[in-house]
Amino acid sequence: MKELFRTTDPLRMTRAIDLLDDQGVRAFAFDQHMSVLEGSIGILPQRLMVADRDHFIATAILRDAGLDE
Repeated sequence: MKELFRTTDPLRMTRAIDLLDDQGVRAFAFDQHMSVLEGSIGILPQRLMVADRDHFIATAILRDAGLDE
């Protein structure tokens, strides 16, 4: 698994996952449930991960959509 980006913005995470899913790239949001530990204030970033083989195409999809960092 490779990381595409980290974010504290749940909308960016959801949009990226939807875009990748539409293109047939399976993406996974890691650290979603860390808000329990932080008190739900949104300071700990979530990570968007894809399989190693999908990293190149996923990066291109997010860049074309303006969701890269």
